[in-house]
Amino acid sequence: MAAPITIYTDGSSRGNPGPGGYGVVLMCPPYRKELSAGYRLTTNNRMELMAVIVGLEALKFDGSNVTIYSDSKYVVDAVSKGWIYGWERKGFSGKKNPDLWVRFLRVFRRHNVRFVWIKGHADNVENERCDRLAVAAAEGANLLEDTGYDGSI
Repeated sequence: MAAPITIYTDGSSRGNPGPGGYGVVLMCPPYRKELSAGYRLTTNNRMELMAVIVGLEALKFDGSNVTIYSDSKYVVDAVSKGWIYGWERKGFSGKKNPDLWVRFLRVFRRHNVRFVWIKGHADNVENERCDRLAVAAAEGANLLEDTGYDGSI
């Protein structure tokens, strides 16, 4: 059986909407990987969700046991409380970020994922690292275009 994987995620937006970024720390000792990217115009919620997606998409093997730590109630509650499945049944009608939620479900269903909400900016070392990665990405040069962002928050 493969070792469990821990993923910490965070998203940032310098204005909402505004330039944004995400940060991800993946850990499966002895391995550790950090990922981040920045976008010209996006929202905080999009970057929070993008961080989770990118973290899961980085996994090499289907069926991994994954624990995701996020300070985003938006993401954690949508999954943990099952709201996402109702949104999916209704074709995400009237919901924000349907492009990312569809992408999330595609990769989420390939693994055994458990979400844990953690308080942001509460001295959690890995969450703070993700925050620094996300902010640096949002403030970086050569920002990407968030093609799914439709101009509404």
